[in-house]
Parts: sequence; structure tokens; C-alpha cells
Amino acid sequence: MSLNTVLQLGLLGGLGGEDSSIGTVISTLMYFSFILFIFFGQKIQLWTMLWNASGSIKKLEYMKTETKNLTLKTIREIGKPKEDPASRLNSLMEHFLISPVDLDPAGIVPKLDHLLDVRDDKFKSDVERIAPEADDVQVNNLENLVEVSLALNTIFRIVRHFYLLGKKTSSFYLILQLQMILPLVMQQAEALIGASKAFAKGQPIGDGVGPLIVSKLMIGKRKRKIEKDVIVAKTKFEGRNAIVLKAEGPGGNVGKPGNAVRKIITENKGKISMVVMIDAALKFEGEKTGEISEGIGAAIGGIGTEKFKIEEETSKFKIPLYAIIIKESIQEAITPMKKEINDAVDKATDKVRSLVKENSKKGDTIIIAGIGNSIGIGQ
Repeated sequence: MSLNTVLQLGLLGGLGGEDSSIGTVISTLMYFSFILFIFFGQKIQLWTMLWNASGSIKKLEYMKTETKNLTLKTIREIGKPKEDPASRLNSLMEHFLISPVDLDPAGIVPKLDHLLDVRDDKFKSDVERIAPEADDVQVNNLENLVEVSLALNTIFRIVRHFYLLGKKTSSFYLILQLQMILPLVMQQAEALIGASKAFAKGQPIGDGVGPLIVSKLMIGKRKRKIEKDVIVAKTKFEGRNAIVLKAEGPGGNVGKPGNAVRKIITENKGKISMVVMIDAALKFEGEKTGEISEGIGAAIGGIGTEKFKIEEETSKFKIPLYAIIIKESIQEAITPMKKEINDAVDKATDKVRSLVKENSKKGDTIIIAGIGNSIGIGQ
């Protein structure tokens, strides 16, 4: 055997020994990682989820601060307060409502309605105090803007509470639940940021599509205020006597449409052939913005008191209750109105025409209610 052959064999043997050592190290690391995952896998996942959640909390805190600063800036520019409004705004951002006891549900709606009225009056008067130079329209817009600041502050406080509680107790399942809902929470928070800019500028939002449709039916007609922040007008619509109503604009109002519908039905002694409600509604993922659907029932959101009144009054007199909805996402509902939503106005009006023709007779008295926030939408 030559010298070169011996050297080559020795070199190969050395390389083989080195490969074997590397393989042993890799195998050891894999076994160690597997054992580590068995005993500490949940802890590692917990640390990862806490790290992700902390990033979202920092983002929420930034959103809350930015909205608060925008609110303060708008109050100072419009309201021209003599004193710094920051302390009063901080107080409003901690405002809360305690729901009435529901152990005996009978009669809970009037109690809740009363508390909501007191809360709305108190909130509005507080906004008027911190913005003394603002007119009625501006006060309504500022009230909406402060509501957005309150909502973002509440979201931040709740998310931070469960994050710190989960971190303090090292509760894997508490943090897991928080991480599962965080994408939806962040989506709503980002929508509120867009809403704050719309309210600060007094721009129409997606939720105002109902009032926008009805406002076109009111053009040139005499209007009167029938209930709190709700106006009504009479017009001819496809040969019917239409009583149309919407929240008073162009300030940010939703009004009390339940009270308005109840009063109209009472004034007409129940002789109403049909009630048509037009409102924005949340779309499913995959559906197009501005799509229109027709259905039965009271198309109105909120806590439910106004819906209760409408359902109770229409059922009392056996009045058919129809709904026309314009589909949009939660972000589109509270941010400046998109072109697709505005383009749906004429299509929705045509849908109302068809509905009225098919379900009432000429000469009948009908109610058409545009439900939603009237910010940026005039009379």
C-alpha cells in the first residue's frame, strides 16, 4: 500500500469521526429540545403570547393618546375654553353607566331608557361646559368625538387589565383567550381612530346612509321636530302619504326614533299601513360594500330600547314592519362614507319604492324611517 493511499484513508477516517461527532451533537440538541418542550413548552408559549399582547397594548395606548390629543385640539379650536379642558376630558373618558337590575325583567326597558336619557343629558352638558363657544351642531360633533375617546380608553383599560392579570397569575388560558380576540379588538380600535377624524371634521360616516336617503325625500318639504333630535316631514311617495323621519343634522345625532315612530302612530290613531326602516348593517366577510337586502323587523342597532318601542307599537296596531339594509363593515360604518355606500343611496330608494308598491295601496299612510348617525347630513 502506497503512502498516498494510507494518507487518504487516514483523512477519510478523520472526516468520518468528525461527522459522527456533529451528528451526536445534533441528536443531543434535538433530544434536549424535545425534553425542554415537554416540561416548559407551555411556559414558552405563554412568554410568546405575552410579548405579542404587550405590543398590541402599546399600540392601543398610542391610539388612545392620539385620539385624546385630537379631541383636546378640536375642543380648544371650536369651544375656545378659558380654562384647560384636559382635566374635564379625563373625567369624561372615565364616564360609565350602571345598568338597572334585571332579576325581574318586567319593566326594565323604561328604567334603562330613563338612565340613558340622564346619561346623554349629563354627557352633553359636560361637553357644553368644556366648549362654551361651540354651537349646537358643533357640540353634537364634539360629543361624538369624546365618545370615541371614551371608547378607546375603555378598550385599552380592559385589554391592559387582562394582560396584567394573566402575567401576574401566569395563567396560560387567560392570555390565550386575550390573544384570540386581540385581532378583532385591534380592528375595532383602528375603526375608532378613523371615526375620531370624521367627527372632528363633521364628515358624514357610513352609518349615516339611512338619514341620507330620507333627507333626499325631505327636500323642499316642511320639517318639524317631533322628538328629541328627530325631525319629520310629510311627502307624497308613489301615491302614498309618507311620513318620513330621521335624526336631526348636520350635527352628530342618532335621536330617539322609537319615540318618534310611537308618536306618529298615536297621532294617526294607528292607521298606518306599513313602516319601512332603512339602516346600515354589518356585512359578512366576502360580501360587497353597498349591497342591499330586504327583510322584516326593526332595523336599528343600539342597546335595544328604541327597537323595543318600535316593535311594541307596531305589534299593538298590527302594522307590518319592513327593513332595508345597506351592507358595510364595522370600519366603514364609523369612518367617512365611502363612494360605494353613497352610490347605494339611489338603489336603496328604488328598493323602498318597490316595497311600498307591493305592500300598500295608493292613498295609504306609511312611515319611512332613516336610522343612523346624521353627522354631516343636513335637513
